[in-house]
Amino acid sequence: MSTTSDAVAGPDGGLRCPWGLSTEDYVLYHDAEWGRPVRGDDALYERLSLEAFQSGLSWITILRRREGFRAAFAGFDIASVAQFTDADRERLLADTGIIRNRAKIDATLANARVLAGWSEGELDELIWSFAPDPVSRPAPTSLAEVPAITPESTALSKALKKRGIRFVGPTTAYALMQACGLVNDHLADCVAREAPRP
Repeated sequence: MSTTSDAVAGPDGGLRCPWGLSTEDYVLYHDAEWGRPVRGDDALYERLSLEAFQSGLSWITILRRREGFRAAFAGFDIASVAQFTDADRERLLADTGIIRNRAKIDATLANARVLAGWSEGELDELIWSFAPDPVSRPAPTSLAEVPAITPESTALSKALKKRGIRFVGPTTAYALMQACGLVNDHLADCVAREAPRP
């Protein structure tokens, strides 16, 4: 374990993960959202979709278009997106408010059709079943201690793929786990690490 921390003081003097201070958008996202538990099928479908769109890009690119994504994909309501037609697909491919990547759009639509056939709460239950015991994960003090993939994210990726979910490799699965609070990868000294959690 590193003896020095990578946490950086923000404008308010509070220490934060360095990435959380790189832009104003990130400060709010880092402090209020990242690493907080996300529950519910639609909410997790949204995060799963956005993490897939982020693949190969910077998260800030997705964050700044999130409202555009929500508008384009019916608020990521699984039942609604599952009913999207070829005309909707063409609309999405022309929508400058989102990332117009054909493979990612197709995966998002296909995933909604798969998930529409699942029982209520099934996606939530499946994803959260891969959350590791927090006691088994010491708080990282440096960014070098934060993994890109873990055995749990690899297993989650395999489980989702086996059920027909696309565009969710181990790295994307781990980013989902971090963003949705299955793991807490805020640095040990970060003010957001022990912030009240819903």
